[in-house]
Amino acid sequence: MINKFVLTLFTLLLFFPKTNSQTIIAKYAGEFLAIGVGGRSLGMGDAYVAVANDVTAGYFNPAGLAQLNYPEFALMHEERFGNLVNYDYAAVAVPYGKDMTFGLSIIRLGVDGIPDTRGTLIDENTGQVSTVPGFNINSPSAGLNYSNITEFSDQDWAVFLSFAKKYSDNFYYGANVKLIYEGIAEYNAYGLGFDVGAWYTPFQNFSLGLNLQDITTTLVAWSTGTNELITPTAKMGAAYKFNFLGGQITPALDFDVRFEDRSYAAEFNLGPVSFDMNAGFEYSFKNLVMIRAGYNEVKQLTLGAGIRLPRLNIDYSFAKFNESDIESLPDTHRISIMVSLDEPKFLRSGF
Repeated sequence: MINKFVLTLFTLLLFFPKTNSQTIIAKYAGEFLAIGVGGRSLGMGDAYVAVANDVTAGYFNPAGLAQLNYPEFALMHEERFGNLVNYDYAAVAVPYGKDMTFGLSIIRLGVDGIPDTRGTLIDENTGQVSTVPGFNINSPSAGLNYSNITEFSDQDWAVFLSFAKKYSDNFYYGANVKLIYEGIAEYNAYGLGFDVGAWYTPFQNFSLGLNLQDITTTLVAWSTGTNELITPTAKMGAAYKFNFLGGQITPALDFDVRFEDRSYAAEFNLGPVSFDMNAGFEYSFKNLVMIRAGYNEVKQLTLGAGIRLPRLNIDYSFAKFNESDIESLPDTHRISIMVSLDEPKFLRSGF
């Protein structure tokens, strides 16, 4: 299976558009892929690499998908910064055989209804727009034609094709193939990337996670002729579960290591290598009601809650910017649902 995956990877790279002199290592390229998915994870400050054991693992750590014994589906809607940005997510994961799982995840980030004013400045005598060569914007006849205002959207899409396999009772591994589409007005871009993940539990109730995102450096090719490179990111995490007050507490801690010189935006850096931390915890009472809190890398305090019903999980989370740093951005709300087909006929074979 690994040999087939490696062969497929190199075949895709062979036929993908070649880089040229217009190829650049773009800081924050593909940043919409770093937002996170699921109400549970955001409530925990996105400290989730070592926690993910459900369908959302296809995003956080593909290795975690191997822990599923039943098919799962997830849907999420989020309004970021009030209702300025819409962020949506859908995913499905299906166990296969005794030790494998396949998954599909789709993400869309969109800003719709952006006014396009490029055709509004005109010569009132001739009706000539400002984009015509030789147009003098300082001319007394220069004016505005508001009827020429149109709208466009800025949208980013990503599709994750995931595979996970159980190697032993305490070690799992997995991988993603990522297909990316970005578009703004009449311009668009396509990208292809790969993630590799691992999940390990050295002793009971303690887990370690690793997700190497964009491991081959992801190429995003724009219709303008410019190619952007998304540099690799190493996401490492640890989580531990223990009993408390009739329930269970799970503290979690993640570290993100990037290589694109985020010297000012990162919490800590050594030259071009930057380090950021996500931290959070979850308290689960009898596996029915959950309360969560966390603090993520963009200085957001996060809170969340969840309820577990038969075959259905409903999770809500809230994120607030540090007002001393950013006062103009409103709060972010996220709600997600997850359905598990936990019936005997859907149980993974061998159980």
